[in-house]
Amino acid sequence: MARFGMVIDTRKCVGCMDCVVACKTENGVPDGHCRDWISQRLQGEMPDLRLTITSERCNHCDSPPCVTCCPTGASHVQDFGKVVLVDHDKCIGCKACLAACPYGARFIHPDGYADKCTFCMHRVERGLAPACVDVCPTRCMHFGDLDDPESEVSRLIATRRHFVLKPDAGTRPRIFYLE
Repeated sequence: MARFGMVIDTRKCVGCMDCVVACKTENGVPDGHCRDWISQRLQGEMPDLRLTITSERCNHCDSPPCVTCCPTGASHVQDFGKVVLVDHDKCIGCKACLAACPYGARFIHPDGYADKCTFCMHRVERGLAPACVDVCPTRCMHFGDLDDPESEVSRLIATRRHFVLKPDAGTRPRIFYLE
């Protein structure tokens, strides 16, 4: 069974926000909300500065605190791809999952339920890439099965230095950033 993840090359990402627009368009994300976003981190001291641009979203963690805190079971791990999803019909909008997520990856949809990145599972189930990956002009984003050693995401993680966001949170995120 697959365990989906994403690898993003920070040397290629230019922060163009095409991924953000594609996500909003593909998933009908309401104005004022985002399922993904661009962050910039300036590191170092003059004259040795480095700007790191990260395209961020739900990390579809292997140990997701949003799932364990959900009182209704609306937040759950789907069998196909081990992706963290929200059943909108079960969600009561209590915001426990928003508080539990160390990545700030959830919001309350105007219709009253928690919403977040789904890795565009409606596309993946049809053999397509998530919308954000599909539109990236620099091809810095890669999606695939982390448990398949022959997949592109597994090969990139095995051969390139990488990091995850907030490793100390203990969530074991599945979004990896190549240095």
